[in-house]
Amino acid sequence: MTTQRRLLTLGSGLVAGLVATASLILFMIVGRYFLGVTPPPEAIPDRTAPLLSIETFFGLFNDYGGYNGLKKFGIQAGTTGVVVAGLLAGLVYPLIAESVRARRAGLGALGVPKHGLRFILGATLVLWLASVIFLWPVLVTSFIGLPPFDARLVTMGWYLVTYVLGYGVVLLLAYRLITARIPATNADPVRASTPLAGGATLATEHGGTRPAIARHPLPVAQPVGRRAVLGLIVTGILLLPSWSLFRRLYGMATFSYDGRPYSGPDVQPITPNTQFYSVTKNVVDPRVSTDLWRLDVFGLVNTPRVYSYEDLLAVTPYQQESTLMCISNRIGSGLMSNAVWTGVQLRTLLNEAGVQDGALEVKLYGADGYVDTFAIEKATDPTTMLVYSMNGEPLPQRNGGPMRLIVPGLFGEKNIKWITGIEVVDYDAKGFYEQQGWGPNFAPYTRSDFFSPRVVSNTRFADPVRAGQTITVKGRAFAGDRGIRSVEFSPDDGQTWQPVRVTYPGTDLTWLYWETDWAVPSQPGEYVVTSRAVDGTGAPQIAEFQDTVPQGAHGYHRVTATVE
Repeated sequence: MTTQRRLLTLGSGLVAGLVATASLILFMIVGRYFLGVTPPPEAIPDRTAPLLSIETFFGLFNDYGGYNGLKKFGIQAGTTGVVVAGLLAGLVYPLIAESVRARRAGLGALGVPKHGLRFILGATLVLWLASVIFLWPVLVTSFIGLPPFDARLVTMGWYLVTYVLGYGVVLLLAYRLITARIPATNADPVRASTPLAGGATLATEHGGTRPAIARHPLPVAQPVGRRAVLGLIVTGILLLPSWSLFRRLYGMATFSYDGRPYSGPDVQPITPNTQFYSVTKNVVDPRVSTDLWRLDVFGLVNTPRVYSYEDLLAVTPYQQESTLMCISNRIGSGLMSNAVWTGVQLRTLLNEAGVQDGALEVKLYGADGYVDTFAIEKATDPTTMLVYSMNGEPLPQRNGGPMRLIVPGLFGEKNIKWITGIEVVDYDAKGFYEQQGWGPNFAPYTRSDFFSPRVVSNTRFADPVRAGQTITVKGRAFAGDRGIRSVEFSPDDGQTWQPVRVTYPGTDLTWLYWETDWAVPSQPGEYVVTSRAVDGTGAPQIAEFQDTVPQGAHGYHRVTATVE
């Protein structure tokens, strides 16, 4: 094969690879949008994130401008990897399809080289198997709400269809479309004694000036320019629906509300659903269908059960008020909210299934592939519940609807959203963030903070206060499931303390709201005010500062007031 023809052939393979890659992307987006299947560019970051150390995770977090930037980078890197791999495979395919070995094997259906067909099918099956093995922990993802076992089957099946049909077969057909088969007598010579159909062989070409002669010449691919243009047109056609579906998915992205706090002078004891704090690991959160959603209770139980949404609605409802807080909530920050939840006690379902002796933990699965765990004792605590209603309304999708877990006394990541599976296990399983090194204690420390007057950067009142006046300072206190016994206010950075008025006592599972009157000093300057709480067990709030990593923050909330 001449150098020019080799370059043209590789160019044809590149165009075919481009067509196949466009088809591959379309299959991935269709699977994500309609079937709820997590595509590899989304699954790979979910698989690798728990394997990162906290230091590495926050290093990337800072490098890419926060969690949203890191999520965008993960998707972009994964998509770029898919495109590069697809184009490289397109370049390699002609070398396989046009090799001497391929010519010996002859052509199959639709003029596709048999050897090339075997290679592509083999390569896609190997890729599928590698994907299943590496991504096994996150194959439980089902953005439409299928339980873990069903989700794995659907994801594995769609990956197989995507790799074999969406890419492999399209690559074969695209290359066949782009190239035309011409007789071997018009092509480069083939080595002597190359067996042909019927036992014939080709003559040896020594000098390169005389064409090789064969009784039954084998066809060789010849690039055709017009067909290459057609291949590019097909690529554009395939990308149109991909782009449309991608824009819809992007419109549902979490970037606008991930990390949304609830704080400021107007916060209410019961947080409105539309203002409830939000943290999510996902680029696009699940859109779970209540008709398709199932909850699978399995593992070390006597009778595994699968519940539908209607099944749980039929159980006598249980209601409680409790506060939820993220482990990444800094002192004075607003990644915490309070609501009245309605649902089913988790112990009701565990009792129906019959927990076996030796059970140590429950392993919980979310529709977004998120996995976390906690002790079986906490699972059977009467306050741990599956909820479908929030403040008297159906649980919003953004907050985990149609069904989520509420576990008072543990940080938010243990309160699984979009829950689809509960597995009872006899070993110390590690959750998504626990694998990174968070914990091991996931119980919130006792805290108290200010929200009025408005605080900026968690450290300073936004507006100056006038010397000599008396202003009302408001705050809240929280201690997980231990309740709050008392709160005190200090106008002088802890030198003296005074009691406060409780404006919302809450319960042992909620925050408490307080206020006090502060006689602002008559001398202008900067003054530091702070507060402290004692939890329901009598344990005082820890004064020393600790940041959120790895077990949550503690320390007094010290706020500077500028007095004018």
